Amino acid sequence: MNEAQLAAWLADYGRCWEQGDAKGVMTLFAPGAGYYETPFDPPMVGLDAIHDYWKAGAGEAQANVAFTYGVLGVFGDVGIARWAATFTRRSSGAAVRLDGVLVARFDAGGRCAEFREWWHRQETPGA
Repeated sequence: MNEAQLAAWLADYGRCWEQGDAKGVMTLFAPGAGYYETPFDPPMVGLDAIHDYWKAGAGEAQANVAFTYGVLGVFGDVGIARWAATFTRRSSGAAVRLDGVLVARFDAGGRCAEFREWWHRQETPGA
C-alpha cells in the first residue's frame, strides 16, 4: 500500500457512500474483513455484514452525501486518513456533519482487511 493507492481506495469508498452503493463497497473489503464503526462496539465481520450496514445507512437512510478525505500516512499495509462527510437524514430532514479519522489495514490485493474509525457528529434538525 502506498499513498496513491490509499487515495484511490478512499475515492472509491467515498463514491460508494455518495451513491449509497452497498454492493460496490463490498468490492473494497476482503472476505472476513472486520469493520469497527466505533472503538467500543464489536466489529461487523464479513462482506454480508458490511453490505447490510451500508445498505441500511448510506443506501436507505442518507441523502445528498458528500465525502472528502486527506491521506495522513501509509505504513506498510496500514493507511491512515482524516475524512469528513455531510448528508441529510431521509427520516427527519436533519443535516448531519461528520469529521473523523480512519485506520485501515489492507491485504495484498488492495482490499481492506480491517477498518477502524473514530468520528464526531454535528446534527442540525430538519425544517
